[in-house]
Amino acid sequence: MKSMSYAAMALAGMLAISATAQAQPAPGLALAQQQNCMSCHSVNRPFMGPTLHEIAAKYAARADAQSYLAHKIIDGSTGVWGQVPMPANTQLTPDQAALLADWILTLK
Repeated sequence: MKSMSYAAMALAGMLAISATAQAQPAPGLALAQQQNCMSCHSVNRPFMGPTLHEIAAKYAARADAQSYLAHKIIDGSTGVWGQVPMPANTQLTPDQAALLADWILTLK
């Protein structure tokens, strides 16, 4: 009987650890939320800016997609996706912009 209760406790512990790991967003998503990217973009629902899925699909075939997007994230852009400009995100480091670009490209 004791071995069964130990097994049940071990299983419950593993499920709790798994749920905690799943509850934490991907580093790219967490950074996007922290840096207010989600104020204009969403992963798959049209909003002020294009969805992140649309961005990933548009640029996935480019050989320089990661560096191109990282550059656009930091410097902003105008007229690429319509009339609403994307402001520069100069508060981001190049490494943070690269992390965001890498994450966005996984969404294709």
